[in-house]
Amino acid sequence: VQLQASGGGLVQAGGSLRLSCAASGSTDVMGWFRQAPGKEREFVAATDRSGKYTLYIDSVKGRFTISRDNAKSTVYLQMNSLKPEDTAVYYCYAIHYYNGMTYWGKGTLVTVSS
Repeated sequence: VQLQASGGGLVQAGGSLRLSCAASGSTDVMGWFRQAPGKEREFVAATDRSGKYTLYIDSVKGRFTISRDNAKSTVYLQMNSLKPEDTAVYYCYAIHYYNGMTYWGKGTLVTVSS
């Protein structure tokens, strides 16, 4: 499975961006991690195959929304009320339960200016 992420960019604090990640095949869990300069990669959000169950890191709850369109094999991360501390490279990932594999996409840079 290959993952192609897009949607990053430069935005002012308080603004919004939507990240997309398209998978080349079927996946189960899909989600996002991020890595800020000089910091370790951290989990941001994930959703199950149905999109019904979601999980978020506390710092983005109420601001970010993860969703997926299985017809397009795509997961989205709607990011609102962005803060400078959200600046990072965002990586999408997907887990395939059948083969136990975790797949990663290339990162997309999100920069939030103050």
